[in-house]
Amino acid sequence: MGTEVVRYKYRLRPGTLAERALIEEWHRCRFLWNEAVHQQKTGRKPNFTKLSTMLTETRGRSSWLRDGSQVAQQQMLRTYAQALDASFTVKGRGRPRYKARKKTLPSLEYTRRGFRIRDEQLVLPKGVSMPVVWSRDLPSEPSSVRITCDSLGHWWASFVVTRERQPIPVLDDDSGVGIDWGVARTATATDEQFDLPHAEHRKRCAAELAKSKKRMARRRRGKGQAPSKGYQRARRQAAKVHTKAARQNRHDGRAWAKRVVDEHQLLAVEDFKPKFLAKTTMARKAADAAIATMKRELVERGRRAGRKVVLVRPAYTTMTCSGCFARAKQPLELAQRVFRCWACGHTACRDRNAARVILAVAERGHTGVDDVGHWDPPLSGGGSGAV
Repeated sequence: MGTEVVRYKYRLRPGTLAERALIEEWHRCRFLWNEAVHQQKTGRKPNFTKLSTMLTETRGRSSWLRDGSQVAQQQMLRTYAQALDASFTVKGRGRPRYKARKKTLPSLEYTRRGFRIRDEQLVLPKGVSMPVVWSRDLPSEPSSVRITCDSLGHWWASFVVTRERQPIPVLDDDSGVGIDWGVARTATATDEQFDLPHAEHRKRCAAELAKSKKRMARRRRGKGQAPSKGYQRARRQAAKVHTKAARQNRHDGRAWAKRVVDEHQLLAVEDFKPKFLAKTTMARKAADAAIATMKRELVERGRRAGRKVVLVRPAYTTMTCSGCFARAKQPLELAQRVFRCWACGHTACRDRNAARVILAVAERGHTGVDDVGHWDPPLSGGGSGAV
């Protein structure tokens, strides 16, 4: 069956001194990241070897850096080098940017020689120790740990471990499903029982969120002045509402993705980019639908389970008939929810028809509607159309 490398995440309960040490360590690592970005912007083209040499020299001169962990600082430079390499090889990935002090959440990483687990506590360099909420047992000895802090001020530890691969259900090769993304219904499948309705978690929290936003606006101080404790409490309350809705969406997405993956061998997913919806009047509802979260959960779980995942370009999927593959002569209006084919007379739900088109394209081994032959009207000489 084999093994797989996964992450196990746990809640941390650091004390005041431990939290202060983590924040100070984060400021040191953030300084190194920003210095590496500066090196790149000035044309010095740093790689991990050069950055490691510079770190050794700088630690010899600066007692402030020596007070921190060399393991965490090296890992920060390694992460920067990986991000820089990905910006040249991954399409759409930009260059690493500066990490602002007030806008960037802390994130530290330690390899095996930089941490240990003793008496059910996580022990870091320089004598930093903190309890861990062990919600489940670790399947193996962790090789590294990533410590993060979310917008609510909660600290988390993510351990990289190796575990036995979960058994994968054996399915028929013919079992496939097409997924079309939307706003009124988050996901429409070829089979109605696998649809994902719009839960509207953020909409239910709208009143509480608006109350927190108003409280923040009343307590906001002028530019250059430190925020008051009342403002910080209101900001934490607003962040708590956002986090609650995000967790509910993530839970729904995982449960739905597991149900879809367990029943289908072929997953034909619309490669929809919801970023442009942020500039439309549907921005708030699209954010509530969390299409990107649902898509990521489905694709990652499908690939991890060994399913065949095909991302189909969304162009012309709503204009194409799933029965004869004839394309409409003009785009459908958004209010037109029923698709009617002008060639064969096929009538179906607009989103359901698009999901069937996506599945048909994936079954033919393509990733776009344009790659598949379309129905043509009969010729005047008596010839027939071709598909």
